[in-house]
Amino acid sequence: MKSMTTAHSQHRISGYQAKVVASTTAGFGLENMDVMFLSFALSSIIAQFNLSSMQAGSIATVTNIGMLLGGVFFGVLADRIGRIKVFTYTIFIFALATAAMAFANSLVAIYLCRFIAGIGAGGEYGIGMTVLAESFPKMQLGKVSSYVGIAGQIGAIFAALLATLILPRYGWHVLFLFGLLPVLITFFIRNNLVENKTFKADKKQKGQIKTLFKTKALAYQTVALMIMAVVQIAGYFGLMNWLPTIMQKQLNLTVAGSSSWMLSTIFGMSLGMLTFGWILDKIGPRVAFGVFLVASALGVFWLTLPTNMTSLLIVGAAVGYFSNGMFAGYGAIVSRMYPTEVRATANNVIMNTGRCLGGFSSLIIGWILDNYSTTMVMFFISGLYILSLIVMLTIKNLRAVNYFNN
Repeated sequence: MKSMTTAHSQHRISGYQAKVVASTTAGFGLENMDVMFLSFALSSIIAQFNLSSMQAGSIATVTNIGMLLGGVFFGVLADRIGRIKVFTYTIFIFALATAAMAFANSLVAIYLCRFIAGIGAGGEYGIGMTVLAESFPKMQLGKVSSYVGIAGQIGAIFAALLATLILPRYGWHVLFLFGLLPVLITFFIRNNLVENKTFKADKKQKGQIKTLFKTKALAYQTVALMIMAVVQIAGYFGLMNWLPTIMQKQLNLTVAGSSSWMLSTIFGMSLGMLTFGWILDKIGPRVAFGVFLVASALGVFWLTLPTNMTSLLIVGAAVGYFSNGMFAGYGAIVSRMYPTEVRATANNVIMNTGRCLGGFSSLIIGWILDNYSTTMVMFFISGLYILSLIVMLTIKNLRAVNYFNN
């Protein structure tokens, strides 16, 4: 009885841990909401400024570059001066830059706002994951990290709802004013979260990017995790940006039908994130990632099987479950595999490299569609997941025994 009580208390979330979860999930959810505003407003922006496809696409590219630079800079800064303080800085930056879009009346101004917003958003993710990692036992990181991923999907849904309400009546400028909402979180964070004691007591030199590449083995681990992150983001953009269009043509869907498919896919993604974290904690990362990567590689071809709307919704949810269920797991394994003095740096550098480079998959898929066939797109996305699987299996520190006992 005593051991059961002890085990139960170990899994119970304390009041402070609840505040950490609330802060990080709200921060990431509202950050993703701000980022998604551009997706819903882009057609209106194109029409107002008469933009070419390349000019419009460059807006997202500029944002991704800002994310990479912000991730590196703020990751290093958080490891040097403290996570909580820098966490609030990043939220302020992406919130204010998003709201500034309301006053952007030229393409140059839009580029500038999105670049600055990217800097803040890129810094926020890894720091939030680090705060989570340093507030929970190591073997609960998968579960609590999954909450952050789900929050991102909820943020995307909020963005869609706000866009539906605001865009037809008030225009895209007003929509971006809602980007100020995340600022409210910063006051809660400053008043309720404190710096981790281990971080404050650690006297090692902190925030050194070169530490991620200090030895050949560590350099390989870092690059391998970057490749996995690139594939994760590339697969997501392929599923959410191009496959709805492909499915519309394949089944002659209306826009409403395509939206239903996307909603089912998002539902599957959220369920996948929730369960992947639990699986990761229970059986270790190699088996968890292995199963989900194989299923994702095969799942792309499942999308060619549906012959009606009902079967498409089921397949969309299943593909979303496996393909994006893995997302939250990256923060857990990176936080587990890198020491305190470079944990925020590692999270931000690895995941924002994925965000920046993975975002180019939309351009590659567009080129494949222009020159080849839908089948080639399926093989391309599936091949990416197979590549990630092979790379994952070569990372020594992801072996279950090392992961659980280090």
